[in-house]
Amino acid sequence: MENQKTKIPKWFWAVASFSLLWNLMGVSSFFQQLTMTGEALKALPLAEQELYNSYPLWTFIAFAFAVFGGIIGSIGLLMKKKWAKPAFIISLLAIIPQMIHTLFFTKAKEVYGSGTEIMPILVIVFGIFLLWFSTIGIKKGWLK
Repeated sequence: MENQKTKIPKWFWAVASFSLLWNLMGVSSFFQQLTMTGEALKALPLAEQELYNSYPLWTFIAFAFAVFGGIIGSIGLLMKKKWAKPAFIISLLAIIPQMIHTLFFTKAKEVYGSGTEIMPILVIVFGIFLLWFSTIGIKKGWLK
C-alpha cells in the first residue's frame, strides 16, 4: 500500500505552474529594484523617488524572503515535495509585514492613486492560497 502512487489531478500542475510564473514576476520585480541605478531613480517623478527612498532596509530584506521563498515553494510543488510548505510559510511571513508597511505606512496611495492597494492585497491572498494549497497537497499525498 505504501508503494501505491497517488494520482495527482491535472489542475494541480496548472496551479503549480501559475505559482512559479507568479513568483518569477516577483523575483523580476525584486531584481529591478535591486539593480535600479541612481540615474534610473532620478528619471522617476519626484514623488516616486521620495516614496522609493522612504522604504526602510527591512522591507527590501522581507521582499527577498517573500519572493525567494515563493520561488522555492513553487519549485517544491512542481517536484512534488513537502518542503514546499515551509518555503511558503517563510514567504508569507515576509509578505505580510512588507505589504502592511506598503499599505499603511507609506504614501503609496498618494503617489500612485486609487487602486494602489490591489496588488499588495493580491500578493497576501495568493501567499495564503499557496500555503493552503501546499497543505492540501500534503494531506492528499501529492507532496511527499
